[in-house]
Amino acid sequence: MIKMIKKHLGLCSFIFAGLAMLLTPMSVSAWEPQKPVEFVIMAGAGGGADKMARLMQVLIEKKGWSSMPLTPINKPGGSGAEALVHLKNR
Repeated sequence: MIKMIKKHLGLCSFIFAGLAMLLTPMSVSAWEPQKPVEFVIMAGAGGGADKMARLMQVLIEKKGWSSMPLTPINKPGGSGAEALVHLKNR
């Protein structure tokens, strides 16, 4: 019984992962930025979130996935509250 449940769970996971991979390019291809894209990072410069955002920036610009430049903006403080206030007031 347990083996059968694991087998079905694995099969369902595989099917959902395949569907996600098929549907993602369709939804992404429809969006095109009209002005520079800003990454608002809820942490200080040099941290893990900052490094990940800058890695994404390099990859997106290198591959030409965006016609507009990407700009990371660090807004540390308040456990992310400063970044949320920045987004709200835009």
